[in-house]
Amino acid sequence: MVTEDNSGPGEGSAPTPPTGGKPPDPLRGRGGRPPTSSTGSRGEEVTAGLPEHVLNNPAGFVAFKVEQTEQVAEVTLLGPGKGNAMGPDFWRELPVVFGALDADPEVRAIVLTGGGQHFSYGLDLPAMMPAWAPLLGGDALAAPRTAFLQELRKLQDGVNAVAATRKPVIAAVSGWCIGGGVDLISAADVRLASADARFSVRETRVAIVADLGSLQRLAGIIGDGHLRELALTGKDIDAARAEKIGLVNDVLPDQESVLAAARAMAAEIAANPPLTVQGVKEVLAVATEQRIAEGLRYVAAWNAAFLPSKDLAEAMQAFVERRKPEFRGE
Repeated sequence: MVTEDNSGPGEGSAPTPPTGGKPPDPLRGRGGRPPTSSTGSRGEEVTAGLPEHVLNNPAGFVAFKVEQTEQVAEVTLLGPGKGNAMGPDFWRELPVVFGALDADPEVRAIVLTGGGQHFSYGLDLPAMMPAWAPLLGGDALAAPRTAFLQELRKLQDGVNAVAATRKPVIAAVSGWCIGGGVDLISAADVRLASADARFSVRETRVAIVADLGSLQRLAGIIGDGHLRELALTGKDIDAARAEKIGLVNDVLPDQESVLAAARAMAAEIAANPPLTVQGVKEVLAVATEQRIAEGLRYVAAWNAAFLPSKDLAEAMQAFVERRKPEFRGE
């Protein structure tokens, strides 16, 4: 499971389709014109077809800003947790955003970045803890474990939506990228970083087996040895080390530079024949998709069975008290 660690970096019914037409695109208006930003005005062109939880928020999407320049979409994480931490709004909106971009023929490439100074601190623990409470509240039996398993699979599906989109995704990372942030960028096709970027597969340090894709996808990106080092230690690495092991393709001087590089690469990809680009992604995915799917199913079952522990409770308490945890293997 992904984790925010502040010590590191300091149903309504579905909308009715227009008569005689296809269902409205969540990122487009009824006229089919893309808004400049999903956080724009409340006019029909922006809001038509959006899920109810988005319609009820006058700012549009809560956890994302989506913009489009020509054939390149730019998705920016907005939090709303500190450091773009991933809370309930993020997990509801993530598959909506990437599903819509995948279906949009006017989008050929996607840039994924974080708003503010950081990419993401990972899971927003205070916001997500209510979903964990039945599992961690003592001797959890089959019902809370099953509910947790289903919830975990939904979170996995959100990250999978990034990997499954037929449009290449370029992640531009600045600042901290922790836990769930690493899960997210591991689902991208290409990763770029600014010199201040820091990465951590932090879950192990809080008594959790990472379960949203890092352990399954990073082996094919950085190799088994580097993955084991990062996952078993939970250590932080800087951008230079990330480039050396292949986690990122290039390191740019600052946030502005890495965004410019990601946009330029996305535009270069978008200039290629779109069906050919999609074909390249499909062919490359064949080699790993079964292994990744099996690994995700296994880790979800593992955590539903073994996540509750005294060590996890200690990690949560230490997080609240801002102290170093003392693990006893219980």
